[in-house]
Amino acid sequence: MKTTDRRSFLQASVGGLAGLASLPLLGALAGCAHVPSQQPTGSTGRTASLPREKLTDRMSVISGAPGNVIVLAASDGVVLVDGGSSTLAKAVRASLPGAGVHTLFNTHYHPDQTGGNVLFGAAGATIHAHVVTREWLATDYYVPAEDRWVKALPTKALPTVTFRQDGEMKAGVERIEFGYLLEAHTRGDIYVFFRDSNVLAVGDVASPLRDPALDWYAGGWLGARVDAMAELLTLADDQTKIVPAYGPVMTRAQLDAEHNMMLHLYDRTTQLTTQGRSAQDMLDAGVMKEANRQFDDPYRFLHDVSKGLWAHYTNFGGNIV
Repeated sequence: MKTTDRRSFLQASVGGLAGLASLPLLGALAGCAHVPSQQPTGSTGRTASLPREKLTDRMSVISGAPGNVIVLAASDGVVLVDGGSSTLAKAVRASLPGAGVHTLFNTHYHPDQTGGNVLFGAAGATIHAHVVTREWLATDYYVPAEDRWVKALPTKALPTVTFRQDGEMKAGVERIEFGYLLEAHTRGDIYVFFRDSNVLAVGDVASPLRDPALDWYAGGWLGARVDAMAELLTLADDQTKIVPAYGPVMTRAQLDAEHNMMLHLYDRTTQLTTQGRSAQDMLDAGVMKEANRQFDDPYRFLHDVSKGLWAHYTNFGGNIV
């Protein structure tokens, strides 16, 4: 199904979707993981570095920040995709090659990916992000799942280069392409493709180990996730190293398998949602047993799927539309 088909789904099903509004507000995420409260330290008391895995001669991935941070060592400085949480930003910096950070991409607004903006932005890094991601970061926003507000980032931590669709740049000899992944996880997700190194950063749009997260309060929904994963598959080949926000580096075949699972779950949940079924109804019907892996919290996933379908259909946009 094409993106335009998914965006016009359920035209005759207003009544069934409206009933989903009574579900409790469990789905929106302040971030995608528990964020450690302090920096790791070594035996000398200095900030310890985090594990770093080599991807190519000039690229690597830092893990445990709490998610992945992609690193390009270029002749004009370091390029990062995501900077980790605010509590782990110094550990990320301690894990980098010697040069300073020249460019930082935010794949979306969640604080476990954008917390490093404060440290790296103050040090002079140019921060790139989708325009919607900047809007979220520049505004106090509410987190329904935790019934709390998150304060806007300071000015120096905000993205200074924004875009709506796609763009490209060079860092040393590396060609970098980036583009919008419409409503795949939030309303401001992007990919970053290091063309010459054949490394594709996909943020939280792929989730090889953790339950896929759909921040419906920020516009994410399952239909768009399926379409975004299909787009990523057109960029990758069998040698592409695909780096998600969390978990191991993926192959194109592994991304394709996750896409097929998400597509099947989209078809099944949409059919049941239009019949007025709740998340619990879908769980009782065995929908999650049809997935090719076990979910840690299948009810939570189905709840967020339901809320995302309803929010998309009614054009609900949380704090920012």
